[in-house]
Amino acid sequence: METEISKLGEFGLIDHLTKGIELKNPSSHRGIGDDAAVLKYPDTDVLVTTDLLLEGVHFDLTYVPLKHLGYKSAVVNFSDIYAMNGTPRQIVVSLGISSRFTVEHMEAFYDGLRLACEIYGVDLVGGDTSASRQGLVISITCIGDVEKDKAVFRNGAKDTDLICVSGDLGAAYMGLQLLEREKAASAGKPDFEPDFAGKEYLVERQLKPEARKDIIAELAKAGIKPTSMMDVSDGLSSELLHICKESDCGCRVYEDRTPIDYQTAVMAEELNMNLVTAAMNGGEDYELLFTVPLTDHEKVEKLPGIKVIGYITKPDLGCAMVTRDGQEMPLRAQGWNSLA
Repeated sequence: METEISKLGEFGLIDHLTKGIELKNPSSHRGIGDDAAVLKYPDTDVLVTTDLLLEGVHFDLTYVPLKHLGYKSAVVNFSDIYAMNGTPRQIVVSLGISSRFTVEHMEAFYDGLRLACEIYGVDLVGGDTSASRQGLVISITCIGDVEKDKAVFRNGAKDTDLICVSGDLGAAYMGLQLLEREKAASAGKPDFEPDFAGKEYLVERQLKPEARKDIIAELAKAGIKPTSMMDVSDGLSSELLHICKESDCGCRVYEDRTPIDYQTAVMAEELNMNLVTAAMNGGEDYELLFTVPLTDHEKVEKLPGIKVIGYITKPDLGCAMVTRDGQEMPLRAQGWNSLA
């Protein structure tokens, strides 16, 4: 039997969902239970990022399990901190909850949230809840830190820098297409079983992305500080254009160097979609896009999970992709835009 949230009330729900939380980071001086959390950062720079996720805009609960949603909601914030070359330490979580959700629904969401915090070593230190008239609203703010002078911004790329990306691209977008296809096929069929055979990786990349903590650790171990960096949330083309605009430079990326997983290629062919367009503009990969000086070429080439895909140019050369046949195609920001 499911429990109506009104039976617990706002503070009862918060107590229920956050009981047993233990603080792990020294900077988390005081967490849930007061009017505000107390954080202490004596010798490092503080990083703050926030994300707003709205039901029907950013996620569809027809096929997104609430536990996965809780995990992803946390991880996308962690990714922003890693993209600054930092370490996430704390999050605060605010929820707008409509009357169709029960205590058990919120328990599932918090199970995912707490799992993400446990895996990435992040403390949940506060938040807020309210009634919502429009489904589920999620707002998460993440606080992190970075050593003095170690933060990496979007505006540091220089002419001749190498453009690098972690992992592979386009899988999360193809996972979304697969989930939407199966949702459409299930309409009016209560016993419908979705078919994800052979495409599990795509579904996982969409529903349960990971932040690239490992890449930040590998770069530090190799003694490489990127000159600029972003995470790939809105699509590689869009992120590259952001870096080039902020750094006042141009770029060349190579079509044949774009890292693409086999399942992504198979799905694109099945859906009759352009594979490179999906990889460049799909978004939600949460890989790291960064630039390094040309002098770090040998170091970065040896790192697992990183691929050099192009180089930075002078601004008057513009931003372009070099196709397999040597043609130059101007880069366009065609990635995710919730306000479009």
